[in-house]
Amino acid sequence: MGTTSANDLQGGEREDLLALVADQRTNFLYTVAGVGDEQAGVATTVSELTLGGLLKHLGEVQRTWLAVVDGTAPGKVDWADLDPDGSRMTKGETLAGLLDAFHAAAAEFDHTVRQEPDLDRLVTLPQYPWSPPEPITWTVRHVLLHVFREVAHHSGHADIVREALDGASTTARMVEAASRGDDVSGDG
Repeated sequence: MGTTSANDLQGGEREDLLALVADQRTNFLYTVAGVGDEQAGVATTVSELTLGGLLKHLGEVQRTWLAVVDGTAPGKVDWADLDPDGSRMTKGETLAGLLDAFHAAAAEFDHTVRQEPDLDRLVTLPQYPWSPPEPITWTVRHVLLHVFREVAHHSGHADIVREALDGASTTARMVEAASRGDDVSGDG
C-alpha cells in the first residue's frame, strides 16, 4: 500500500469540486440546447431574465471570478464600471457566440483552478458599491464553491424560463440524453 500525501487529497478534492461545477454547467446547458437566437432573447416570466442573458451572465461570472483568483481583478468596481447589459442578450449577439464565450470562460477558469497550488490561498475580492467598507478575503476554494452556487442558482432560473418558453423540461432532456449516452454541448 502506498501512502497518500496532502497533495493527493487536495487533488481529489479539487477534481471533485470542479466536477460539481462541470455538472451544474451541463445542467444549465440542457436548458439552452435546441433554442434559437430569437427564443434565447425572450423573457417568459415577470423578470427580465432570458436564456441568452443568463448564458451571458454565467460566462461573465466565470471570467470575473477567474480574475479574482489570478489577481487581475480591479480593486474597486464603481456603478459606472458595471455593464448594464451584462445579463441581457443584446442585438447582434448570438446564442452560438454566447455559448463559445461561456465554454471559453469555463475552460480557462477550470485550468486556473487546476494550476492553483493552494486552494486555501486567500484572495481579496474587489470592492463593489454594495460591499462593506473593509476588504473581504476568500480562499480559492470559497471562490470555486461560489461559482458552483452561481451556476446552480441560475440553472434554476433558466429551467423556469425554458419551461415557460416552450414547455421543455430540463430533467426530461437530461434523462433522454443519458439514456442515449449523449453529452450536451449546448449547441442545439
